[in-house]
Amino acid sequence: MLRVAIVQAEVAADLADGLERTDTLARRAAADGARLIVFPETWLPGYPAWLDVCRDVALWDHDPVKAVYGRMAEQSLTVPGEACTQLGELARETKSLLVVGVIERVESGYGAGTLFNSILTFGPDGRILNHHRKLIPTYTERLVWGPGDADGLRAVKFDDTRVGALVCWEHWMPLARQALHESGEDVHAALWPTVHEMHQIASRNYAFEARCFVLAAGSLMRASALPRELEPHPDRVASDSQWVLRGGSAIIGPDGKYVVEPVFEKPVIVVSDLDLTRTRQERMTLDVAGHYARRDALSLTVHRTGRLTEHG
Repeated sequence: MLRVAIVQAEVAADLADGLERTDTLARRAAADGARLIVFPETWLPGYPAWLDVCRDVALWDHDPVKAVYGRMAEQSLTVPGEACTQLGELARETKSLLVVGVIERVESGYGAGTLFNSILTFGPDGRILNHHRKLIPTYTERLVWGPGDADGLRAVKFDDTRVGALVCWEHWMPLARQALHESGEDVHAALWPTVHEMHQIASRNYAFEARCFVLAAGSLMRASALPRELEPHPDRVASDSQWVLRGGSAIIGPDGKYVVEPVFEKPVIVVSDLDLTRTRQERMTLDVAGHYARRDALSLTVHRTGRLTEHG
């Protein structure tokens, strides 16, 4: 058995507050026995929901949007960096595998200043075990994030378990999914800004296809937390109390059925004990990286650049 936890909470106003919340909530999950703790997409410093619910975000040379973007860039993490050190220490002190969605800022060298939608996976020894950058920012996200690479398309070993992760619409990229399937996942962290109906469908499909457990993680955010510089669309935001990110975190079994049903519009730490023998049982009927694969007819090549060597 492996006890896992998804942290669903309201996004913080800035990175410092976010790190403090991460510390408090991860320790709470660990105190409940969780050894794998997952936070949602760009939990630190928070998903830019303003891209989809505010006016004029794509206007050229628009001072309010530039101010919001500049603040987001300033609050983003560098890898390595002080925030990463804090997260590594948190993983070490809680003796957990910690999976955190972040906005990453490249500090120097090629690509300096670029922001990425990234997932950092910290081992119980505090080291970064995997660093994945979202392959393609989705639609409006392309205004603020650069395209990632394939270096993080892999699962990491945690005791006798293999854990992988993807971001949001990567769950509709068949080859990205297959790369993770072939890395032998037992548990998959599906990081979303909010896990609405289609995201639930994608997460359940992933579990069924991979025959693994899926931890679908979403954040909470009220309209009152949107940047004050920007005006919300009246047809999308009716009041400050409205949820623009509704959570929806859930745990799904390797048969595609819910282990824990989605939880919406309230802070919660979703906890469950996973019987990992189920992954082997379900692969009797379908194993897309094993007996159900046809390598004589179909194969996948993953082009890695070696970026992971930056972190040892």
